Amino acid sequence: MTITFIVNQVRKELAGYTTTALALEAHRRGHTVYYAGVGDLVYLSDGRVGAHARRVPDREFRSRHTFLEALIAEEKQLTNSKNWDVMWLRNDPAADLEKRPWAQDAGVLFGQLAQQQGVLVLNNPDGLIKASNKMYLQYFPESVRPQTVITRNMADVEAFYRDQRHRIILKPLKGSGGKNVFLIDKKDDKNRKQIVEAICRDGFAIAQEYLPAAKKGDTRLFLMDGEALFKEGKVAAIKRVQQAGEIRSNIHQGATAKKAVMNNEIKRIVATVGPLLRQDGIFLAGLDIVGDKLMEINVFSPGGLIHASEFHQVDFMDEVISAVEKKVENTK
Repeated sequence: MTITFIVNQVRKELAGYTTTALALEAHRRGHTVYYAGVGDLVYLSDGRVGAHARRVPDREFRSRHTFLEALIAEEKQLTNSKNWDVMWLRNDPAADLEKRPWAQDAGVLFGQLAQQQGVLVLNNPDGLIKASNKMYLQYFPESVRPQTVITRNMADVEAFYRDQRHRIILKPLKGSGGKNVFLIDKKDDKNRKQIVEAICRDGFAIAQEYLPAAKKGDTRLFLMDGEALFKEGKVAAIKRVQQAGEIRSNIHQGATAKKAVMNNEIKRIVATVGPLLRQDGIFLAGLDIVGDKLMEINVFSPGGLIHASEFHQVDFMDEVISAVEKKVENTK
């Protein structure tokens, strides 16, 4: 099959990205792999969706590093949806929020057209539009998510702050990677208004109850077609423990990754949210779980699958690409 991966910018991809590992696994299994940035997408005069894409060279690679180096060295070539079996949207719109706002919606918009042209688009672009910001979490039952207020009104934040005994999390409605996430308590009384105003300059603010279990970090769990991703009885999950004095559990913010296991709380969350994710066509998702609450659902380019594979000494990429192969086969 032919898989075209859509990323933010090809030259900014890294060997440690989950996308790189998935693409390398697809290549090793004999599939044709293309990479294109969202700025490389094109609507052609014959009505087809296309892209000025780089094709992975037809040779073996010893590592993700050499794979990516060879890919980036390739010249772009024009290809189109007539030749694609899969268009995999792995770009993060939030990464383009400030400097490339035109790029935020490009992947899903072109993906919708490609889907109409018979291409299997992952994740389903209609589902991605629904899940395009953190508001998506509010579609799920209250039992699995923290108490939340989403607003641009300072009085709303103040009221929630008092209700939560002067300890809340503040973050932007649109964003990723732990950017502009703050723990607000009495020590920040003088700066609280300024923080809210800074977040609201770019949109809505999320005020969320603080969960004491967050001190122990969070769990990033991968779901595939609405079910926890397993291989050889091991679950694709990592425990992320933040640095001392840091509230964010993002790996690139200095958090330490450790092996995680399923427990009853996580099983309950999966059973609750999995069916809606599957209904929305979210093939691969990353759930961020603190204690017994779901904090975020990552649907565009969830990372951490390489860490999970290394900790459990199994190749989760193999399971994911096998599932994609079955999906393509079932559409023929």
